[in-house]
Amino acid sequence: MKAQSDFLLVMTTVVASLGGFLFGFDMAVVSGILPFVRQQFALSALQEGWFVSSALAGCIAGVIVAGNLSDRLGRKKLLYMAALLFLLAALGCAFFHDLSWVITARICGGVAVGIASSIVPLYLSEIAPDNKRGRLVTYYQLAVTIGILVAYCSNAQLLSYAEAHRHDTGGGLVHFLFVQEVWRGMFGIGMLPAALFLFGLLWVPESPRWLMQRGKAAAKEGYGPLFDPAMRRALLIGILLPLFSQFSGINAIIYYGPTILNNAGITLSNSFLSQIIFGAANVFFTIFAIWKVDSLGRRPLYLWGTAGATISLIMTGICFYTGATTGIALLCCVLAFLAFFAFSIGPLKFVIAAEIFPDNIRARALSLSIMVMWVSDTIVGQLTPILLRSLGTAQTFWFFAAFCLAAFIAVYRLLPETKGQSFEQIEQYWKNTTKQTA
Repeated sequence: MKAQSDFLLVMTTVVASLGGFLFGFDMAVVSGILPFVRQQFALSALQEGWFVSSALAGCIAGVIVAGNLSDRLGRKKLLYMAALLFLLAALGCAFFHDLSWVITARICGGVAVGIASSIVPLYLSEIAPDNKRGRLVTYYQLAVTIGILVAYCSNAQLLSYAEAHRHDTGGGLVHFLFVQEVWRGMFGIGMLPAALFLFGLLWVPESPRWLMQRGKAAAKEGYGPLFDPAMRRALLIGILLPLFSQFSGINAIIYYGPTILNNAGITLSNSFLSQIIFGAANVFFTIFAIWKVDSLGRRPLYLWGTAGATISLIMTGICFYTGATTGIALLCCVLAFLAFFAFSIGPLKFVIAAEIFPDNIRARALSLSIMVMWVSDTIVGQLTPILLRSLGTAQTFWFFAAFCLAAFIAVYRLLPETKGQSFEQIEQYWKNTTKQTA
């Protein structure tokens, strides 16, 4: 019986984590697409920022509706909605000819990412045993990093295929998608995991905690309980951690990595190779987080990660400032940042936000937390090309380093250790803390 239960838990985690895979794929695939779209549609800096962040605007909309809808309809129905939107978005980006319609499809995909980024960690936290909750929610972040890596690899492979066949005279759909306008093929590959996600959800059970909570009056109180005095510190943590994660600079590397490396004198094909190395490092060190999050705990990993990320970004900026961008130094600095981010800032914001709130407000609190993440991400998407052009690459990385330092201070002052504790124990901790400070 236990073996069957463990197998069901594993399979449910794998299927639900496909939402994270699609999140990562959608977020990273644009890094390889951006140079082609910029050239084909002659994008200005403002248009380039909007093309990147249009999906993020959709994310915000998806997160806004996810919390209340998941409390009303259940976690599983929201996962179905996300899977369908992922499929439609990939289809639209591959075949729409007008830029405005491509951006519309990206917004649609963004809504899917917004729903998945809120509901998947929520769902995993609610099906997990207390002593494995950190690990299961971190699997979601692992899936995100794998999606990022797959996007990098598929972009590199499709670019290689397009270059090898660019002189072919044949036409047809394959030539159009994978040679003539290869960026469409890069988008279109996302249809495969989206279809797998949609199909796999047929065997996923509903969240048991949602089933117990369904119909209770507390679940219909809106966002009011979030501002209860006992929840104020938890709410502050839930807002600050995702904000700092996006202003850490991670998405500047994911979105603009090839552009940054190309401007540093590294050819487009080599910059794609560097991105694959970055993606592999991200996956590897997220596995480290899975290994240690339920033994070392959330707080130590976060403190070491934010400190290391701060130093790595400062060193990355120094590489650009001194012109040391063609050797191994730049690659090592960026890899170090990715390592520190991947075992702390990246996964733990989801783990912590999914466990520090009680049952009756968890979905809405997590949605608010993830909405802050996507609002911050939208700002970073718009701000990064402007910072790169106005301040310079070195100063841009130092700007992000300052936020990693702020994250270290916030975690040190605010974050308690929650490893191995039940939701009820964590809720009682906030109540006790409020009584002590009253």
